[in-house]
Amino acid sequence: MKDSNFLKERNGRLMWHPMTSPQDSVENPPKIITESRGVTITDIDGHTVVDAVGGLWNVNLGYDCAPVKAAISAQLDRLPYYSTFRGSSNDAAIELSYELTDFFAPDGMERAFFTSGGSDSVETALRLARQYHKLRGEPARTKFLSLKKGYHGTHFGGASVNGNANFRTAYEPLMPGCFHIPAPYTYRNPFNESDPAKLAQLCVAALEDEIAFQGAGTIAAMIMEPILGAGGVIPPHPTFAPMVRDICDRHGILLITDEVITAYGRTGAWSGARLWGIQPDMMCTAKAITNGYFPFGALMLGPKMVEVFEDNPSAKIGHGYTYSGHPVGAAAALACLAETKRLNVVGNAAARGTQLYQGCLALQEKYAIIGDVRGGHGLMTAIEMVSDRVTKAPIDGATAATIQEVAYQNGTMIRVSGANLILSPPLVLTEQDASTILAALDAGFAAV
Repeated sequence: MKDSNFLKERNGRLMWHPMTSPQDSVENPPKIITESRGVTITDIDGHTVVDAVGGLWNVNLGYDCAPVKAAISAQLDRLPYYSTFRGSSNDAAIELSYELTDFFAPDGMERAFFTSGGSDSVETALRLARQYHKLRGEPARTKFLSLKKGYHGTHFGGASVNGNANFRTAYEPLMPGCFHIPAPYTYRNPFNESDPAKLAQLCVAALEDEIAFQGAGTIAAMIMEPILGAGGVIPPHPTFAPMVRDICDRHGILLITDEVITAYGRTGAWSGARLWGIQPDMMCTAKAITNGYFPFGALMLGPKMVEVFEDNPSAKIGHGYTYSGHPVGAAAALACLAETKRLNVVGNAAARGTQLYQGCLALQEKYAIIGDVRGGHGLMTAIEMVSDRVTKAPIDGATAATIQEVAYQNGTMIRVSGANLILSPPLVLTEQDASTILAALDAGFAAV
């Protein structure tokens, strides 16, 4: 291992980082994380903090999940890799497909297609949606609908259905035929409506209007996050998802739930679909499927997909990844799923999520810089920071960076994305860990 000075000097000069500019990585050096334990991480200078980011929404079980580490090691000794392309398979992937279809049976999921991560799972869903309609004799159904503020990864398909300009503008023109509906975002929306139930009605009316304008017979699928994550933790009113499900059914449109963040207990339910009482046609998962220990994902498929693709010689899937069904990833996922169920993390996610959400609401009473607090469904909470509560003008970048740094120095790694401060800690967080996060936030806001 090179010494710390070597690493600090070369980080931003030789490695380009995601979601920032090369110049920023040099001018604002990132924290170099070198160790972890439980729900804490330690940087190159020996500073240890609670990880309120949870890796990147994915380290649900913390950094000491021994069963997953052991499963990875054992699988590397036995079979470190083999393809699942036509003509070959592996035992770990087959067993995982059985366990996942059982786990997601209450969501109506019956089959699994393995990927390398969340963006891959989204790309797979979009491609199979188009193929589904072609196999059914409706080749004109090629368009996609999604929500503004939604995030669906960074592949061309995912970026095209993304609802945030930050992931789109520099790469346009993107895939044609993608149209966006206003999100049920009570703090900012084109209807100037703050009542969640009324806003849900307005958004689904906009969805119906867009379907009528485009022509239902041209639309393949609607993709949405059950709770918008990267867009700033935007939970809809409980009526919203069931209304979207009904609209899709009436118009022959597939419904894809992007559960890369919300699956496996993050919301205080085992899936976002289950949280709202719906069954999608496809469900994109990744992130927590291996606790972040191995890049892996799974697209789960419902009965409509099974009916059209199976026992059909025309239904050749001309899509896949070298690492689809990777045996090490599958072994990690099997161990992670078993531990996730054994710990019953949904209960703790709900309890600690309520603690963080209520704590952030208390901070809002104390600091005018907090314009909005969103959460209340498991361990996903966001604070939207403003420079003026009346105009809702977003906070400037320098102030946001100060809050983040002071919180870090006071024991907590947080994530700032634009004006949003996002909390997505491991689901094994303790009450004391949550208190540490809230105290660090308090210090951060007091410093500006």
